Formats: sequence, C-alpha cells, structure tokens
Amino acid sequence: MSSHEPTPAPVAQPHTQEPGSDNRTGRLSVCTKVCYGIGGVPNQVASSASAFYLQPFLLDVAQIPAAQVSLALFGGKVSGAVADPVAGFFINKSRRTRSGRLMPWALGCIPFIALAYFFLWFLPPFTSLRGLWYTTFYCLFQALATFFQVPYTALTMILTPSPRERDSATAYRMTMEMAGTLMGAAVHGLIVSSAHGSRRCEDPGVQLPGSTAVSPDAARLYCLAAAVVALTYPVCGSLLCLGVKEQPDTSAPASGSGLSFFTGLAITSRHPPYLSLVASFLFISAAVQVEQSYLVLFCLHASRLQDHVQGLVLTILISAVLSTPLWEWVLQRFGKRTSAFGICVMVPFSILLAAVPSAPVAYVVAFVSGVSIAVSLLLPWSMLPDVVDDFQLQHQRGPGVETIFYSSYVFFTKLSGAGALGISTLSLEFAGYKAGACQQAEEVVVTLKVLIGAVPTCMILIGLCILLAGPTPKTPSQDTSIQLSLRRRTSYSIA
Repeated sequence: MSSHEPTPAPVAQPHTQEPGSDNRTGRLSVCTKVCYGIGGVPNQVASSASAFYLQPFLLDVAQIPAAQVSLALFGGKVSGAVADPVAGFFINKSRRTRSGRLMPWALGCIPFIALAYFFLWFLPPFTSLRGLWYTTFYCLFQALATFFQVPYTALTMILTPSPRERDSATAYRMTMEMAGTLMGAAVHGLIVSSAHGSRRCEDPGVQLPGSTAVSPDAARLYCLAAAVVALTYPVCGSLLCLGVKEQPDTSAPASGSGLSFFTGLAITSRHPPYLSLVASFLFISAAVQVEQSYLVLFCLHASRLQDHVQGLVLTILISAVLSTPLWEWVLQRFGKRTSAFGICVMVPFSILLAAVPSAPVAYVVAFVSGVSIAVSLLLPWSMLPDVVDDFQLQHQRGPGVETIFYSSYVFFTKLSGAGALGISTLSLEFAGYKAGACQQAEEVVVTLKVLIGAVPTCMILIGLCILLAGPTPKTPSQDTSIQLSLRRRTSYSIA
C-alpha cells in the first residue's frame, strides 16, 4: 500500500554514519531490519499467551473468585489504555541521550516488564490476597508493555528518512510479531498442556472437597511457561540494542506545529469518519477479545474438548497468519468496506460451536475464526490513514495529528476490551462459577456458551452496522496525496 507512495526529497543527514544504514540513501541493512523486527516479538509472545491462558490460570490454578478475576482483567486493560497517552507525553518531553531519545525508554522498560510478567503467573504462598497480587502485576505488566511499545513503534519514523525503507522495516516488524504471536500460544500451551485435561476429572459426577481440574504440578508448569516467555524480553531486547541505532532527528516538520494529545483528541474526536471507525471497532475488537479469552474455559467446562485446547488455539493463530496476505489482496481489489463483511464470517460458526461442541465442529470454527480475526486486525490499520487524510484535507492541521489518531484509537479499543472482559467475567461469578471444580453448574455452562456464541455475534453485527452506515472518508487527488504523505512522513511527534 504505502510502498507505492513517492519518495520525498532527501533530508540532510549528519556526517557521521550510523552502523546498519547508508546515510546517503537512507537504506537500512537486512540485519538492522531483522533486529528491529525481533524487538517487537516479546510483547506479542506475552500478549498471545495471556489472551488465551490467563483466565484459566486465575480461575482454576490460582483459584481466585471470578469477581476478583474480573477486577484484575479490567484494571490491567485500563492501565494499558491510560499508559498510552501518558507514555507519549513523557517520551515526547524527554531529551535525547547518546543512545537516542526513544531507545532508552524501550530498553529501560525490558527488565521490569519481564519481572512483572513472571510474577503475573507466580502462585504466592498466601491465599487471602491473591486477587490483589494478580491485579497489581497485571496492571504493571500492561502499563510497562505500553511504555515499551510506544517508543518501539515510533522508532520506525527515525530509523531512516526513506519512506520505502520505513515500509520495509515495518514489514519485517509485522512478520516477526506474527511469528511471536504463534510462538507465544504454542510454547506456553505446550508447557501447560498437561495441567488441563479430561484425565484430571475422570469421574466428573463426583465432587470431592478440594477437587481440581488441574494437575498437582500445574502451578509449577505455569511458572515455567512464564519464565520462558519472560526470557524473550532480555534476549530480543539485546538484539534490538545491538542491531538498531537510532538516527538523529534532523528534519523539520513540513508545516504547522504539533498538537498535544488532549488538544488534538478534542479536535479529532469530532471528525465523523473517525467517530464511525472507532465506534465500530470498539464492538468488533471487544468481540475478538471475548472470543479469545473464553475459548479455553469453554473447552474445559462447557464441552468435552479438554484435550483439544492446544490444537484449537494453534488453528486460530495459524489461520489468522496465513489469511492475512489474502485479506491484503481483497482490501486492494474489492475495497475496505466490502472486506469488512469478512469479519461476520465467524458469526454462524460461533453459534454452531455453542450448539454442537464437538471436536470436528470446533476445528472448523477455529479456522474460520482465525480468518475473521485476521481481517478484523488488518482493517482498522488500513482505514486509519484514509481517515487521517480526510481530516487533513478539511482542517489542514500540522504534523502530529497522525499519532493522535493512532494513539487515541488504541486508547479507546483497550478501554472497550477492558469493559467487555470485566463484565463478562463478572457474569461467571453471578452464574456460580466454582474455581477449580471438576464440573461446573449448568448455569455456568450456559453462560460460557453465551459468551462464546451470542455475545461476540451481537457485538460484531453492531460494529459492522456502525461501520457501514458511517460516512466514507474522501479520497485525495494524486497531488494532494503526495503532499499529505510528505507531511505524514516528516511528523516525528509522539505526544
């Protein structure tokens, strides 16, 4: 997409040449691009593992009440959302050091993220304050991960002045992050696979005091998986530090002055195409998060699919990765609004899984869900540049607007995910979920079926209706598109 945009005029470069790049052309070496892409792997590994396995761990291994799990998930997501503009504000105010302005923030967060992630899966010896323990460390992990992700993604703009090389570096990053998503679910799931299974509850009709649906060494397995995932932070961070050197910011903004986050938010939030996009994906992204979060619990407690958890998770992720290039072609060939209908493909299959929870049906649903998830993740990031161009055509604001659009979108979608996961997990408490029980009450089974089928279906349909009924961003002319591209390429503000 953006690779077809013309390259802007060369920007003056310093006389000293940084390793891994050619200052005369702005070209980045393959080694630099690979190391930059590897830097984004740990967050994707950790996010993938926690998306599928954190709820089962908190409910069945840590055995804390569902109401406290709801509070932990809600608090963590809100912390990540709030940290996004806070990180942008502090990083934008920081001074450049010998290592650069962004790199110290990204590298400085790594040891703290690794520790927070490890203790998120650690089973403390006390029981009365476990809810507070996991809420605290999940909030820390989400906030610290955001403080890493903001400067890391912003590095793309100042690695090189060449738009083509930035696009290439972004492609390397997306490829590595997809690999990290697969690796996170695969490695974590493989380690903890023996913690859950049908053999742990061979006689589900007999409910003995203290009976559990996990193996006795489940806590040790989850702790081991957490240590393996946490180790990816220092390893990948070291490669990022060794292979990537932050280039000095030597270009001036194209025109105008940057906006602060809150001033820009007040202006951009009144732009109709942006309101339509955000409102629609508030529901769609929340639906995807609910589907991911309750798949494992559904397999464990509402069906006889305990032995298929790992296979179903991998099917979803592999399907999503493999279908992403197909959806990229569909977006260019048939348009973005037409492609949005691909999101609702999972709707009838999710309902089918809730009605007929058999292994063959579950694998078909997992494959189709991965295809739909791929387009739901790709579509908003393809539509946001159009919204930004439409806004610039109408308002002619200076640089910095792009980051406000992107960061506020992430802020709102994280908040929607927090609300959806918090409320849905609280519903398990009202249904009478018993932590660690081999067999849950019928009300819990029905609730899980609703959460895996009806809830995502309703949210997806509402989101699609808002998206299709909303205004369409105006497409700029070729000359205007070039000017907007130049302005966007020279905007380095991350306020």
